[in-house]
Amino acid sequence: MELVARAVDIGTHTPTVLLNVADASELGVHPLDRVQLHHADRVATGIVEITDELVERGVLGVTRPLDHLTGSVEVTIAPKPASVSFVTKKLDGLELEHAEMVAIVADIDRDRLNDVETSAFVSAVQAHGLSREEIRCLTRAMVDVGETIDWGHAPIADKHSIGGVAGNRVTPVVVPIAVAAGLTVPKTSSRAVTSAAGTADTMEVFCDVEFSLAEIREIVDATGGCMVWGGAVNLSPVDDKIIRVETPLSLDPPGQVIASVLSKKKSAGATHVVIDIPYGEGAKVASLRAAREMAEDFGRVGADLGMAIDCTITRGEQPIGRGIGPVLEARDVLAVLEGGGPTSLRLKSLTLAQVLLDACGVDEDAVDVLDSGRALDAFRAIVGAQGGDPAVTVDDLVPGPHTATVTADREGVVTHIDNRLVSELARRAGAPKDHGAGLSLHHRVGDTVNAGDDLFTVHAEKRSKLEEAAAFAVETEPMRVRPRDEALVEVA
Repeated sequence: MELVARAVDIGTHTPTVLLNVADASELGVHPLDRVQLHHADRVATGIVEITDELVERGVLGVTRPLDHLTGSVEVTIAPKPASVSFVTKKLDGLELEHAEMVAIVADIDRDRLNDVETSAFVSAVQAHGLSREEIRCLTRAMVDVGETIDWGHAPIADKHSIGGVAGNRVTPVVVPIAVAAGLTVPKTSSRAVTSAAGTADTMEVFCDVEFSLAEIREIVDATGGCMVWGGAVNLSPVDDKIIRVETPLSLDPPGQVIASVLSKKKSAGATHVVIDIPYGEGAKVASLRAAREMAEDFGRVGADLGMAIDCTITRGEQPIGRGIGPVLEARDVLAVLEGGGPTSLRLKSLTLAQVLLDACGVDEDAVDVLDSGRALDAFRAIVGAQGGDPAVTVDDLVPGPHTATVTADREGVVTHIDNRLVSELARRAGAPKDHGAGLSLHHRVGDTVNAGDDLFTVHAEKRSKLEEAAAFAVETEPMRVRPRDEALVEVA
């Protein structure tokens, strides 16, 4: 069928084409089918959407990945990629062969799988898990389809937490400590998937986080490190596409986590990586046993990629720091770098920083680097190089103006703070999109409170979101207080 191509913008991430209902019927295609587009001497593939409003009969709407097509285009039905059958195989709980995993990754990279098919792959991994060999194949394939950085020397240090713990914003403290101690740390970070803020969301409060590879090199050459959003560069791009389909369902299967983290680190040129694996009720990893198994997988897959991996297994049954949400977490980070801040954030950051320094053979004490102000100087240099204000103060970081405070309805002991509920509460308040949204925790597990004491304060940039978040807080009880004689509290 010959149609006239016309560019349209419907905000899709995949190479989508719009067909009029009558043209689709004549061609014999349905929504999400694939068609081949023959234009001059080139052939492209598009994923079908059908409409009776956006394009008239005889017109083919082409989205941004295909909008170079103009004029007359011959449209034919395209076969499904072979990788669709491999996704189905994984849905059946069968282990994938190396070539099958490579095919899935290649087709995600080239947008040959639509979002439904990619979501099916993620769901299959969530339901059935990945063997260690599948993780190795997936990780290597994700590295191979993207760009990589060679820094020309070693060690190149990095740090990552698998997430799941609210407020766990240790990276902006660990990276400056490592840089101040002489290490090169080109840190690429993610935005929030299920949490109220990722490292990139928090750093965006201070400075720009989206840079090209050439710009990242300039920043690292000038300061020794960076803290940027990995999705802005072509480092393991399949990981970003998978994260996009994981987000709506808040999926983050363990095998995919390992492949995601290590593919990014390898692509960024890291040689030595510290992985933080929090475990406990409400964290992504429920038990110490599961944390140890994940640490072993990280180590073996990392070694296969030529990286030295050191895993720290930490308690994750309650949030780290006081602030949850980009601005509130940024305030905690800056306060710690200035010598104060929440004790939990300071201690965890120092522990991870020391592990990283030791792993790289650096004879420095993380406490001395932080307390001397050298880490703060390194942080301010990175912020300035990334287009932010290096003289920023805690008072400059203002959370959302609309607030609601939840108080204790009894005297007792804080026995539990639910990470998932706390993150969901902050997201309902508008985080991470609204940087000022989130919540401030006034107590930790084990604290004694009186009736009427403030437990936490919700911040929002919009009153409507505050009202929704406040109602959610009352319904779910993210911070639990029990009478003294009923409280059996295990404090991390």
